[in-house]
Amino acid sequence: MYRSIILASFMGAMAISLCAQNKYNYPSTGKVDQTDDYFGTKIADPYRWLEDDKSPKTEAWVKEENAVTEEYLKKIPFREKIKNRLTDLWNFNKQTAPFKKGKSFFCYKNNGLQNQSVLYIQKSLEDKGEILLDPNTLSKDGTVSLSGIAISKNGKTLAYGISKAGSDWVEIHFRDITTKKDLPDVIKWVKFSGMSWKGNSLYYSRYDEPTGSALSQKNQFHKVYLHQLGTKQIQDVLVFEDKTKPDYNFSAGVTDDENYLTLSISQTTSGNKLLVKDLTDPKAKFVTVVDNFDSEIHVIDNIGKTFYARTNAKAPKYKVISFEISAPEKWKTLIAEEFNLLESAYLCNNKILAAYLQSACSKLKSFSLAGNLDKEIELPGICKLSAFNSDKTYNFATYSIAQYTGPEQTYYLDAESWQSTLIFKPQCAFESEKYITEQVFFPSKDGAKISMFITHRRDIDKNEKTPCFVYGYGGFNISLSPEFRIDRAVFLEAGGIYCVPNLRGGGEYGEEWHKAGTKCNKQNVFNDFIAACDFLVKNKYTSYHKIAIHGRSNGGLLIGAVMTQRPDICKVALPTVGVLDMLRFHLFTIGRAWTVDYGCSENQEDFKCLYQYSPLHNVKPVSYPATMVLTGDHDDRVVPAHSFKFAATLQKNNTGENPMLIRIDVNAGHGAGKPTAKQIDEFSDMWSFVFYNLDMYH
Repeated sequence: MYRSIILASFMGAMAISLCAQNKYNYPSTGKVDQTDDYFGTKIADPYRWLEDDKSPKTEAWVKEENAVTEEYLKKIPFREKIKNRLTDLWNFNKQTAPFKKGKSFFCYKNNGLQNQSVLYIQKSLEDKGEILLDPNTLSKDGTVSLSGIAISKNGKTLAYGISKAGSDWVEIHFRDITTKKDLPDVIKWVKFSGMSWKGNSLYYSRYDEPTGSALSQKNQFHKVYLHQLGTKQIQDVLVFEDKTKPDYNFSAGVTDDENYLTLSISQTTSGNKLLVKDLTDPKAKFVTVVDNFDSEIHVIDNIGKTFYARTNAKAPKYKVISFEISAPEKWKTLIAEEFNLLESAYLCNNKILAAYLQSACSKLKSFSLAGNLDKEIELPGICKLSAFNSDKTYNFATYSIAQYTGPEQTYYLDAESWQSTLIFKPQCAFESEKYITEQVFFPSKDGAKISMFITHRRDIDKNEKTPCFVYGYGGFNISLSPEFRIDRAVFLEAGGIYCVPNLRGGGEYGEEWHKAGTKCNKQNVFNDFIAACDFLVKNKYTSYHKIAIHGRSNGGLLIGAVMTQRPDICKVALPTVGVLDMLRFHLFTIGRAWTVDYGCSENQEDFKCLYQYSPLHNVKPVSYPATMVLTGDHDDRVVPAHSFKFAATLQKNNTGENPMLIRIDVNAGHGAGKPTAKQIDEFSDMWSFVFYNLDMYH
């Protein structure tokens, strides 16, 4: 009898699921007989074949899924209206904070709808400047983007990286700044690398050319090279490698005086070793400053033989220290750890400028080189210091601030009076003065106090019918601080409430806050996000059927976990470029570096924790919120197989009437460098899906 009831229930769920599949005409996703044994636990992986990004079968599946999604979206009557408004909002002049190199200033500008921002050179801050490099000329569709630049100390040569279709793979090219013409030098197979000049030579990091798929093959055996301008890449000098540590990554940087080379060695996304080499002595070897991965240390700058660095060694919220290269183990604490997070530090006019996060909002203070507090530099309200450019010898700095209610503004800071002057304010169609950001605090499941930014119209009527969009991340020590997202403006203008909770796993409150959301503590992150949604409903900002949730990358994992644990928490879910298969993420590209946050399924204890929340492995036959999974076919950071397998599993298991769609951007990667046209297309589709399912337009 019991077996009959179970069978009847199962058959009923199957019938509903098949009905939903027929309604949206999902492709018939084939299965393979693939089972893996994790410490005695057998786990099926029927969509393993979707991991093959080179397969014609996978390519055909992508086209079929995109056709289903397009068929759904094109029936939304206000889709074009949203795209037009988003285009209007996007179409304003943008400019980064200028920085000085040699005798010139450099910055990026975008006149509004250019696919890629353009690099300008200026004689002074008042000069309008001229184009040095326009990446829009490198491809017809704007899918070739700049991926880092380095200008030689004499200001004569530009090294610039280009990325194609959003890939993490970079080619380095060189340009004569005077003639604005490219030089013949080209460096290939560069990834996760800085670029740092020493005279006419450039330090960079690369991998060997892949033997398999460039978009999914595991990245191993990173190496540092030195390229002499005017030579072929094959002649580049190998500076550093470790043949015994395939998963180490190396980042080399030359000090501003070009006397020293710093080498940061990392194994994961947290913790690094630090070595320093005297470049003035041909016989000098690397000197070890830190020889373990227990903490973070980053060199700020040097004055002579004295180095200044920011570290969280025995200081979870960071401090500033100094050391001499002759005795690197003898650190001197200059600015001690305090209650607020020391997010970054700079040298300017022989002062130390320390940027703090106070409840995820920026504060800026000036200290002497000895570490004595000079003064706090005033910043405008709830904001984030999004860029800061200075030099130890300059009597000025430039910086940009970001807020939820308006685009970035750029300031000039007089490093003697410490007074700031606004030098650039964009003209945007969004009426910033009509909106306000508040910060609230609420308890998570275990009582931990969580902060959240809430942005909305000043005159909004908050009730159970008010649409609410909750965005989260919660990982890798990354802080979510105030920032202006152009696409969010469409939602705010339509009367929505935009919420950003500061979850554990992030960096807003230091390393302890980060660690509280890692490995077997990862469930804290999901609990914090769920508590944020519960808070909004309890305090009558909105109701569950009016909430949409969104996250990217690690945030995509967050959304996948939350929607599988609490499918009632929202009406719309948008897991974007997410890490969704927690048992196999470490097998692709740079995935193994994430094990410091996630753990690894090759470890029995980690496996137990990962399996409990892995979104792919926790999809059950239940009714899920309206879901659109978003990814890019050239994503070689979080390979799209995560999203492919998750979407196929949702389509197979959803018992409700809500759509389970996947939008796969072609010739697009993880997000960096995505052209404006593609961004507008993606966000237009995303917001059309949200507005339609939250019943925001009638």
